Amino acid sequence: MTREDRRQALTPEGVPEPIKGYYSNCIRVTSGPLLFIAGQIPIDNDGNHVGGDDVVEQARQVFRNIEAILTGVGGSLADLVKVTVYVTDIAAMGKIAPLREELFPKDGPVSACVQVSALASPEIQIEIEGVAVVD
Repeated sequence: MTREDRRQALTPEGVPEPIKGYYSNCIRVTSGPLLFIAGQIPIDNDGNHVGGDDVVEQARQVFRNIEAILTGVGGSLADLVKVTVYVTDIAAMGKIAPLREELFPKDGPVSACVQVSALASPEIQIEIEGVAVVD
């Protein structure tokens, strides 16, 4: 079964189209095991913080970590069906939008963004958790 057969991005009648292509209103999962990805932060394999004060570079590292998890189990970013993005400043969402458009040009995962007062350490500005369908 192909990825397209397992996951179908939908916009039901009466619901506005997504503002951007990097997220979907809903995704129907028709088969395949679900993979729950813990919140990923901008650290590399050596435990070093990546991105300094640049939230876009932090987000890029977070997505690298998510992609490494997915690749490690035989998947890819295209298998994500849901992400929750936690940021310490809601303005970060506008800054990372071009990155998300690059990573998810069409039918991106359903998405929520939450501003929080703090994350695991003071230098971390973004954390992302996800759900994927990976055979």
